[in-house]
Amino acid sequence: MGSAVSELPSRRTPLADAAETGLKIVIVGGFGVGKTTLVRSVSEIRPLNTEEVMTQAGVGVDETHGVAAKTTTTVAFDFGRISLNERMVLYLFGAPGQERFWFLWDRLFSGTLGAVVLVDTRRMDDSWYAIDRLEHHKTPFVVAVNRFDNDPSRYSLDEIRQALALPEHVPLIDCDARVRSSGKDVLITLVNHLYEQAMTREMTP
Repeated sequence: MGSAVSELPSRRTPLADAAETGLKIVIVGGFGVGKTTLVRSVSEIRPLNTEEVMTQAGVGVDETHGVAAKTTTTVAFDFGRISLNERMVLYLFGAPGQERFWFLWDRLFSGTLGAVVLVDTRRMDDSWYAIDRLEHHKTPFVVAVNRFDNDPSRYSLDEIRQALALPEHVPLIDCDARVRSSGKDVLITLVNHLYEQAMTREMTP
């Protein structure tokens, strides 16, 4: 991506005493799509990252097409926190993207209320596994298209929805994972989606 700077909060505030609802959210997607960047940009605490420098051992194992300049990779998960209001707090878990770490995903999904699938239009096929696993676990999710500066395609959201065979009820939005306000919009979209689903279930006889 380009040189945009994440809008980090001016200070890391402690969890408010009024916080009473903690929601576990998982951020998934392909390798190099921006999961660590999203957690880092929105977290109000110093995020826990398990990034390691990529070595020769990963050559031929990790698919780096489209992200050849990437030098680090998440080997366990990322963790961050953001308070949406005085009472509601989201605990964010960023899943590793490489296929060799997919065995961790089912554990991360345990207790998860909802998820964000980050999509890179240069590597859209990498999104299929994430969507498949979330549907398998019956975990509600939204899809956020992380728009990279060096992506010439500029597919429309309608084209991306069609390519991913996303049902109309699944929210699909653009985002810039580097920018805090954009990442927060993604999380608010997910919370609103979860609320709408809860209300629908409540109204169903």
